[in-house]
Amino acid sequence: MRGAIVFTGLAFLLGSSAAFAQGQRVEVNIGGGYTVALSDVRDHLGDGYNVNFGATFNLSETIGIQGEYSFNGLGRKDVRIGLLPQPKEGGSIPTDFFADMNMQSGDVNLLFKPKTAGSARPYLVAGGGVYYRPVTVTTPGVGYIPGFCDPWWYVCYPGGFVPVENVVGQRSSTDLGMDFGGGVDFTLAENVRLYFEARYHYIWGPEVQTSVTGTDTKKANGQFLPITVGLRF
Repeated sequence: MRGAIVFTGLAFLLGSSAAFAQGQRVEVNIGGGYTVALSDVRDHLGDGYNVNFGATFNLSETIGIQGEYSFNGLGRKDVRIGLLPQPKEGGSIPTDFFADMNMQSGDVNLLFKPKTAGSARPYLVAGGGVYYRPVTVTTPGVGYIPGFCDPWWYVCYPGGFVPVENVVGQRSSTDLGMDFGGGVDFTLAENVRLYFEARYHYIWGPEVQTSVTGTDTKKANGQFLPITVGLRF
């Protein structure tokens, strides 16, 4: 599914760029910025960055339809969980667990650009699409490495115990979501504009158990706010 999203996004952009070169009313946008994790997501994942590639078909001077691919790399979050040294033995020991996740999406949006005077032009955007979210959970550990030497790595290690990361689990989910927000364009040159944008994303996630032994479940919904700076041409 991830490969399909990426391929569809790239094919869309290539086709749109070709149309732009032929003089049709198409704009291409490239941007990046900071992504804020919101609500329950913030308790389990950190903030990160975003990179976006899109194209807009202008139906009129004020209305456009945009297709966009977005990659969001989210920061690592440290969650301490109490573990038992042995099953059913002694008290629990607080242990660090780290979660790493990225979010990839392909969205189709409606852009509304009211007519204004001057070089600054505000706009509104709303739509929805498909979101792919893989997550890896790790915990620190210790491993033994035998001695080795490698001249191309500029190292000769005598061997010993070193810190390692144990992968506890890897999961992913592909879900539907929606987005809405707004921004403002600033004209830099003919057919080149700088834009600033904030857009809220909500993803309907899968239902997951809240404990290993219990029957209670909770929706793993996602809420994010990417803040983006980029160029349209």
